[in-house]
Amino acid sequence: MNLTGLLTGLATAGIRHVVVGGVAANAHGSARITRDLDVCYDPGEENVRRLARLLGEWHAYLRGVEPGLPWTPDERAIRTSPVLTLVTDEGDLDIMDRVGGVGGFSAVLAASVEVSVFGIPTRVLTLDALIAAKRAAGRRKDMEALLELEALREFRRQHGLD
Repeated sequence: MNLTGLLTGLATAGIRHVVVGGVAANAHGSARITRDLDVCYDPGEENVRRLARLLGEWHAYLRGVEPGLPWTPDERAIRTSPVLTLVTDEGDLDIMDRVGGVGGFSAVLAASVEVSVFGIPTRVLTLDALIAAKRAAGRRKDMEALLELEALREFRRQHGLD
């Protein structure tokens, strides 16, 4: 995954988004390795148009789906799919219009902070919101990640970092 390329591309295209997955956890100190970038995007018309354009430039295609099927990352595909797991020229990218345990984009944005990721100003979910999202997802890997995220939250509280 070219994290710098993904984040730079989203920022340069002016796409309103919040990083919500493993990269957000890494920004808060998680040592877990992630192989994709998960973002929640603003579902506004112009933002979706920009996102579709960028995904087209990156030759985005559905991850895990047989190559060659007729699918295009256009505005309609984005609007009708609450979550898309994609492979792109820059790496794997998951896009969603809401985050379980947090809500739609407005709630996700309100539950985010700006950090610098490789020098790129990036909005990421807060640690508390990440914990809520992991609990809501309920998958085994999310339950395992919760242990570390809760320990990070406790460490930050004990040391006055929040």
